[in-house]
Amino acid sequence: MADGIYILANDVVFDHLVALLNSLEVNGAKNIPVCIIPYDDNLKKVRSHISLLHNVTLFDNTDSIDFWENFATQAWTSHRKAQQVWQAKGWGQVHGLGMHRKFCCFDGSFDKFVYFDCDTLLMGSLDYIYQKLDEFDWVANDFQYKSDLNYVFDLSSPKLAEFFNLGQLQSQIFCAGWFASKKGILNGNNSSQLLDKLTSGEAEILSLRGTDQPLFNYLVARSAISFYNFAYHQPALVTGNHWSSQFEVIDYVLYDKGRRLTYLHYMSISAAKFTQLCAGEDVEIPYREVFLHYRYLNSPQTRPKLAPPNLLVRLQRNLKTWGIRKINNVQFKLRNFWDR
Repeated sequence: MADGIYILANDVVFDHLVALLNSLEVNGAKNIPVCIIPYDDNLKKVRSHISLLHNVTLFDNTDSIDFWENFATQAWTSHRKAQQVWQAKGWGQVHGLGMHRKFCCFDGSFDKFVYFDCDTLLMGSLDYIYQKLDEFDWVANDFQYKSDLNYVFDLSSPKLAEFFNLGQLQSQIFCAGWFASKKGILNGNNSSQLLDKLTSGEAEILSLRGTDQPLFNYLVARSAISFYNFAYHQPALVTGNHWSSQFEVIDYVLYDKGRRLTYLHYMSISAAKFTQLCAGEDVEIPYREVFLHYRYLNSPQTRPKLAPPNLLVRLQRNLKTWGIRKINNVQFKLRNFWDR
């Protein structure tokens, strides 16, 4: 069976992608093939970079991309609350539609795979993850289950208890930014059945604190896919993975109380900050030296010398942020006026 790694990326997260690919090369995944799923068509730098790499390809199955984007669109447009909230914010019908392209993992060439959001760095071997896929169809290693269930499902929906045991559901939620599964676990047949359920009213149980993550969790739980979370079943043996935790750094590898991390996830930190950092701005980012090490691992001569942004740049950014907030506030007030 072919093992592989999928990453969702475009040029906006190019610095993330380079750092992640370099971390894969030196931290235990050098011989594992990688496939980049395009977030959108903004791929000029991505295409140029991976053309120089022997073990990295670009996912080009447009039928799969169209299928899963259509699936996500139908699911979320049937969520009336989502449509009201997103329209009030001036967003499209499906917020973050490109994030749902990660569902294309199930149509790719890898029999078993690990999926990485681009804002991740590999720290250690993935062997134990692939081995666990011999027993289960879905494997996670995160502490999402300790967070508020409202980040994944809408607890205010009376329908939630109709479909799930809430006590059990809390232990089964996971972060959709890093997981492992198998080819075809989600497919045209079972996804069609699940879409029927979503569009018949079950979509309302999905939280609006994310888009792809609530949908992933719903599909796994509703279809009773066999699921294993190392962080839940073996909490004393696994490490944290979120940037907000305090880890020890040894030779650009992170350790949690002496145990080597499998991965570090920078989720919720804006990609713009990393772009500014790699442009030479003195931006504060957790484990910044670790990120910069992997970003410029194969091109240390291009690593920038950091300096604070000048006054004009800071002023422009502040004005832009203020303008966006002002526009969103005006749109919200107008929407409320016309909805009276």
